[in-house]
Amino acid sequence: MLDRIRQARLVWPTLVTAAALAVLIGLGTWQLQRKAWKDGLQREMDQRAGQAPRSVSIGPELAKLAPYTRVRVRGRFRHDGERYVYAPHPRLGSGVLVFTPLTLMDDSTLMVNRGFVPDALRDPARRADGQLAGEAEVVGLVREPEAQAAFVPANDPARNFWYWRDIAAMAGNSPKVLPVYLDAVAEPANPGGWPKGGGTLLQLPNKHLEYTVTWYGIALTLVGVYFAFARGRLQAAGGKPQA
Repeated sequence: MLDRIRQARLVWPTLVTAAALAVLIGLGTWQLQRKAWKDGLQREMDQRAGQAPRSVSIGPELAKLAPYTRVRVRGRFRHDGERYVYAPHPRLGSGVLVFTPLTLMDDSTLMVNRGFVPDALRDPARRADGQLAGEAEVVGLVREPEAQAAFVPANDPARNFWYWRDIAAMAGNSPKVLPVYLDAVAEPANPGGWPKGGGTLLQLPNKHLEYTVTWYGIALTLVGVYFAFARGRLQAAGGKPQA
């Protein structure tokens, strides 16, 4: 059989095909492993987000919690420090997320994403009922700051218009700013209904199954192409392909 392969000049095509096949199968298997890892992260996130809120009173304790942990905190909002993050709503149209510093009991500052308001209600005077005075209780999900992604515009602090969540910069000169922020949940709702919380996306992007099928599909195609090519070479060399 080896002599027939040599006569048909199939040694190098066979070696190259075998190497490429090993790479393709490896990539498909790696994507399966990535899918299992991502599924595990999703289960953990769903579990933390679905638990009863944990009462947290001081900043250092809050900063140690895993992302998407549901918590209950108390403090005083500093509405003069509102920051507006560009975030069009799929149903409510153009608008922003209202991020407000919350001073906790230990004087640390937690930035809270209180939720969405349409452009018409960006002015706090138009949603005065939701500007909570005095001590307030907030239930939300712990989130980690994000980095500026490719093609995302730079933030514009001078206009108080933000395209990505640079928590340290958004907090400005607030004392003891925590390295996490809070996404307020939908209930209890703010007086007057605005800002509207509960917009946290609780679905991790997970296309690893599609990638797995793609890599394994390419591997199967390569096998078919190789055997068709080898059959032609063997026939041209006077050999008869094995069934």
